[in-house]
Amino acid sequence: MNAHSGRRIALLGIILETNAFAPPTTEADFRTLCYLEGDAMLAEARKTAPAMPLEVPGFMRSMERFGPWTPVPVIVTAAEPGGPIDHAFFTRVMAEMRERLKAAAPLDAVYIVNHGAMTSTEEHDPDGALYQMVREVVGPGVPVVATVDLHANISERMVDSVDALISYRTNPHVDQAERGAEAAEALDWMLKGGKARSAFIRLPITPASVTLLTAAGPYADMIAEGQRRMTPDILNVSVVGGFVFSDTPKNGIAVIVTARGDKAKAQALALELARGGWKDRQRFIKTLTPLDEAVRLSVETGSDRSRPAVIYSDAGDNPGGGGRGNTTWLLSALHRAGARGVLVGVFIDPELAAEAHRLGKGAAFRAVFNRSGETEFSKRFAATATVKALSDGQCIGRRGIYAGRSIDLGPVAALGLDGVTVVVGTRRKQCADPIQFECLGLDIANARTVVVKSRGHFRAGFDEFFRPEQVYEVDTAGLTSPVLDRIPFRHLPRPVFPLDKGAGWQEPAWATNPAGA
Repeated sequence: MNAHSGRRIALLGIILETNAFAPPTTEADFRTLCYLEGDAMLAEARKTAPAMPLEVPGFMRSMERFGPWTPVPVIVTAAEPGGPIDHAFFTRVMAEMRERLKAAAPLDAVYIVNHGAMTSTEEHDPDGALYQMVREVVGPGVPVVATVDLHANISERMVDSVDALISYRTNPHVDQAERGAEAAEALDWMLKGGKARSAFIRLPITPASVTLLTAAGPYADMIAEGQRRMTPDILNVSVVGGFVFSDTPKNGIAVIVTARGDKAKAQALALELARGGWKDRQRFIKTLTPLDEAVRLSVETGSDRSRPAVIYSDAGDNPGGGGRGNTTWLLSALHRAGARGVLVGVFIDPELAAEAHRLGKGAAFRAVFNRSGETEFSKRFAATATVKALSDGQCIGRRGIYAGRSIDLGPVAALGLDGVTVVVGTRRKQCADPIQFECLGLDIANARTVVVKSRGHFRAGFDEFFRPEQVYEVDTAGLTSPVLDRIPFRHLPRPVFPLDKGAGWQEPAWATNPAGA
């Protein structure tokens, strides 16, 4: 392709899911996972196993179908879910993006890839600030499309600053590339003269993420109904579940419908979907498996191979939601009860992983988890352990959200603690792919209980071993506990369901007077 042929489309994004109760996310966190500028973005996107959000290569592949175009790579950076982004770093990246966008003029369109649930150490809506900055630079006539995670928290500023906002439709998230492709299709339509008109409704429902699966349940029904109601007049329907732990005034399930030219049609469908979700709100309450019940089941399962194996979500400590991956409630309880045939992963403790590597395979020692310091949730736990296997933690995901993506766990070790084997890693990442055990030679099929520090993405990775009825979400304490009344929220738009059982919803003013085309 001629370097200056066809449409000039800028690509950029900052990706972070913020847990307001976790330590701040720093520049080092972004540069460790993904920080790409200019042509390095394009080179990464063309790799077989890219270490970047899959929306970008999905977008680029799709754009190729629509004729000559010139990608204008700006910056894309991402960090593992964590605390608010350091505001100084955020402003520096924004300034660099602004200058690169200005220097790239004229542009025909912009594609923004981001999570949508980011906060900074100084503001609640840096995603909106990013969108607004892009719009200010390129002006009102340049199409701008953004894709977001279905755990995004949507602000009016986000919707108003772009022509279309497209969210994932699967949880576990296995459609990132498809949504990038959809963004390309939307931009192609707009570049051919199409005019997008959007309607946005945010409901006072801030559910725990365990209720936002898309195979079944109230959220799945909202998404399915939105897709069923797609017509040639509707460009996109996004039902965005939100991420309650961001603790912002813009939290709440959001419905965004984008129509091809007729805003009234977008409003009518958005209102219908929102009414259905509000009517169904009681279904967004989830009962977890108590810790003692989970331990009892594991002991019984380990002593009776005629019983089906089980997999547990250590729900209170999901690194994929900002958890630190180092709580010991479930691990210590299983060890204390003498459970057998248990695999636990991935416990994040760089010091312990390094010690295991120094000692070597076969070494026996006193393993102290969280020796570098305890917090409210990350208590110390010690047990006699044997180093069963070691790995550099470099692998390629094979299923679910990590399929085909490079994964870097840092040095990892498999430690045997009697009937429990723990995978101890260095770099924080939720356990959502069997490769995170298999890279150490561990046999998942032979395990009686598997414990994963993941909220729900493990379902798409481990479903070859466990049917839905073998999956349990365990009530453990931590930064991602789905029991929301334990969390000291300060900024949610109260009253809000399910925290406030009597919360009400007032329909938008335009419900009785929809806009024209």
